[in-house]
Amino acid sequence: MPDVRGCHLPDELLYDVDNHIWFQEVGDGNVKLGMTAVATAMAGQVVAFTPKRVGRSVRAGKSCATVESGKWVGPAKSAAAGEVIETNDDLVNEPAMVNADPYDKGWMVILKPDNWDEVRPSLVPGSDVAGKYEAKMDADGFDGCE
Repeated sequence: MPDVRGCHLPDELLYDVDNHIWFQEVGDGNVKLGMTAVATAMAGQVVAFTPKRVGRSVRAGKSCATVESGKWVGPAKSAAAGEVIETNDDLVNEPAMVNADPYDKGWMVILKPDNWDEVRPSLVPGSDVAGKYEAKMDADGFDGCE
């Protein structure tokens, strides 16, 4: 698992580095999305998580959820378009869970993507993400997760 400046980035995931979102193929052509450890460290303690409702459409590059912390309120943008088929209700009830466990309990939504074959090649595999995240952290002036 790559560890970039104290931020864990699991190998088995795909990353939209610019938007700090990870993707995991979960079978049946669906994908699970979440915020990276970098995103949660930059945002600080998350105090609210509001996903799009099940059945709603997400356009590529647009919000699949709104995230609020003491430092930031904004969209969690999905590189993939599609329909929200499941939301993490536990995260709605306990938003800080994303800070403690962004890759397991802190997932946000599961999408049935419309354009996965187009989007997948644009994402960075975990095995190749360290260099891209180093550059992104430099550009953002972010020292790291620890």
